[in-house]
Amino acid sequence: MSDLPLIQADRAVPSPAATTPTGGRRRRLRLLSRTDRVVITLMVLVPLLLVTGFVWLPAVATVLLSGTDWDGIGPLNEIDFVGARNYSDVVNIYPPFVPAIQHNLLWLAVLFVVATPFGMFLAVLLDKEMRGSRFYQTALYLPVVLSLALIGFVWQLLYSRDQGLINAVFGSDVDWYGDSSVNIWAVMIASGWRHVGYIMLLYLAGLKGVDPSLREAAAVDGASESRTFFRVVFPVLRPINIIVLVVTVIESLRAFDLVWVVNKGRNGLELISALVTQNVVGEASRIGFGSALATIMLVVSLVFITIYLATVMRENRE
Repeated sequence: MSDLPLIQADRAVPSPAATTPTGGRRRRLRLLSRTDRVVITLMVLVPLLLVTGFVWLPAVATVLLSGTDWDGIGPLNEIDFVGARNYSDVVNIYPPFVPAIQHNLLWLAVLFVVATPFGMFLAVLLDKEMRGSRFYQTALYLPVVLSLALIGFVWQLLYSRDQGLINAVFGSDVDWYGDSSVNIWAVMIASGWRHVGYIMLLYLAGLKGVDPSLREAAAVDGASESRTFFRVVFPVLRPINIIVLVVTVIESLRAFDLVWVVNKGRNGLELISALVTQNVVGEASRIGFGSALATIMLVVSLVFITIYLATVMRENRE
């Protein structure tokens, strides 16, 4: 009986979690203050407005204008809708379209078959922490920070017909940028020079994240270094491989700066992006026709981007 009042007294004492340091009842704390909510709203709203204004609205406007014959001069209320006529004209009566498709596919093949594997090979070498690896990383990545237009001017020092290094060394007289039979290969080498550094950096970042125990286990099992890479390391890099695939496709589609600097995308350097520019901001000023070409590029890009997003989301669910 003597213990009962003591137990009741203990029950009557409020817990520390329910009191404030001054002994009063603790107030319910807010998760976010008004300032926090304003900051978070701005952080979400500002990027959303920028993406909507600079990406989605122009994309939607491009698709809508692709069904018109607007020349960019007349008022918007006088635009005539022509349906799919621009797409039909692009395929049937526009001679540069087929060479442009072929050149874009060739560009993709060269980047995917030559430049990308070479960038991966350089990443594997630099991952071994050889002497001077930091210097090599910087030197190989340096072209990535340069624009393709600037790269075109840099390679002009090699490709110039009269003063270029290549013709001076080999005693040749080839117009590397002007000859339509070789200029596509010349600009792809220059573009690949930049692409290699980008791919090298992506794979090098992926290799740094590979668990060393996987390689150690493969070495214990007697696997060679090349077999370990292709059977153990390369499958682990699947997210990086998907990113590289998407980047390579986009690079092949948006290749514009280099060919525009050389000859405005003519005389053997026809690309879809150059044709869009020629029709939209060129002398012809055919906004509707150029928008149809841009829509074709948009659709092709969305196919690969959708595959990438679907793959990433599936992996996150797993």
